[in-house]
Amino acid sequence: MRSREGQLSDNRPITRSRAEKERQLRELKEVLAGMKPHATPALRESVRNKIKELEAELSAPPPPPRERRPPRREG
Repeated sequence: MRSREGQLSDNRPITRSRAEKERQLRELKEVLAGMKPHATPALRESVRNKIKELEAELSAPPPPPRERRPPRREG
C-alpha cells in the first residue's frame, strides 16, 4: 500500500514535546545503568550517544511560541 501525504509512515522524524524528551532521557539513563556486563559495547555507545543528543536538545532554550492564527470565519 502507498502512504498518503501526512501519514506517520512518511519517513519523517517523530516530534516529541519537552516532557516526552525528559521522560525518554530518564528511561535511557535507567537502561544504561541496568545493562548487564556482557552487553555489547556498540549497544552501550548507542545509548550513550542518544543520551548526549537528548541532553543537548534539552539544554538549548525552547523555541519561541508560534503565533496562532485567528479562527476562520465562515460566511
